[in-house]
Amino acid sequence: MISSSTLTIPNVRPTSISNSCSSDPKPNPPNTDVSVSPTQTTSETPSWKFRGSAQLNRWSRARFIRSGRKLDRPAPGIRQVDLSPPVQQLEQKDSSPARSHTESSSDDEVDLTAGKSIYMVSDGTGWTAEHAVNCAMGQFEHCLVDRGCSINTHLFSGVDDGDQLMEIVKQAAKEDAMLVYTLADPSMANSAKQACKLWGVQSTDILGPITDALSSHLGVSPSGLPRGAPGRSSLNDEYFRRIEAIEFTIKQDDGALPQNLHKADIVLVGVSRTGKTPLSTYIAQKGYKVANVPIVMDVELPKALFDVNSSKVFCLTINPLVLQTIRKTRAKTMGLDAESRINYSDLDYVRQELEFAGRIFAQNPSWPVIEMTGKAIEKTAAIVLKLYHDRKQKSTMPHISKHY
Repeated sequence: MISSSTLTIPNVRPTSISNSCSSDPKPNPPNTDVSVSPTQTTSETPSWKFRGSAQLNRWSRARFIRSGRKLDRPAPGIRQVDLSPPVQQLEQKDSSPARSHTESSSDDEVDLTAGKSIYMVSDGTGWTAEHAVNCAMGQFEHCLVDRGCSINTHLFSGVDDGDQLMEIVKQAAKEDAMLVYTLADPSMANSAKQACKLWGVQSTDILGPITDALSSHLGVSPSGLPRGAPGRSSLNDEYFRRIEAIEFTIKQDDGALPQNLHKADIVLVGVSRTGKTPLSTYIAQKGYKVANVPIVMDVELPKALFDVNSSKVFCLTINPLVLQTIRKTRAKTMGLDAESRINYSDLDYVRQELEFAGRIFAQNPSWPVIEMTGKAIEKTAAIVLKLYHDRKQKSTMPHISKHY
């Protein structure tokens, strides 16, 4: 199971670590631009605001429901962070075998705050670090769900001060947490690396290796500025291109304005409820102008569809039983009468409409057909964009079938 939180540390200063160190203190890390052992203690105590991970919370709830155990959720609130030095924490760890945050030992109760901690530190929004960690944790679903592995993720965003960084590293050392960071400033990244090494904190630099590789490949030094930093405008050409693509896609939804199909980068074709609109919106957010055209049995498709470049057109299909289930739910939501509902979601009608669409696809062999059954929007979008760029660069490899 997993809990997630966003941590903010306003105006923090690192505490002294000299009082609790042994007689043979460790030296300061070399080549560190930030002092890691000032003598002034903090006068403010940071707070943690918890933000749950919806998907993993669902996994966790499902697991406990199956096991018949009682699921106790911690009351929402603020957890105060103890900023005592990491060495003191290690001594406490040796004298106290229990590591959970609660004293309950009942088998029927579940502590959602116990477990391994992962600190995600960023000088920007933290989206890159958070997304990378979430993707990596998908490889441990078997542990998170079946074995009840407990993980707490905490996001520190906007960390642009060395004192803040040192406080976070010290707290990670106290909790035996892993530190994952994306720091654009090389001196900050080096400070994080040295401090983690000094205090024995397991750490991973997500941004550094790829930035160094690109710098070597391009022969240009990186700017060292995070996104949104002063002097670096986020309203660049790419931003406006995405906004324009989203506006275009919304106006072209569900076959509207067929005279503008030639302006689209990608045209999606399929029967009702095959996922054309959500797929269009997702791809548009990446900066592509997307139009979608519905196929309705015995209704003629717009002539403009057959006039556009065929390399832009992608067909969507789906299993009839799955489509019937989706349409039944949709019909209830739309409040259709009984007769209209039967025509829309009847299995025989669904099969006939898919066969009708299949004949149109067969008459246009250059249109690839993508099977939507069981596919996530992200995966389908990746297929569409891969084919789109292959066609644009005329590097498409021969395929046995045009179905994907």
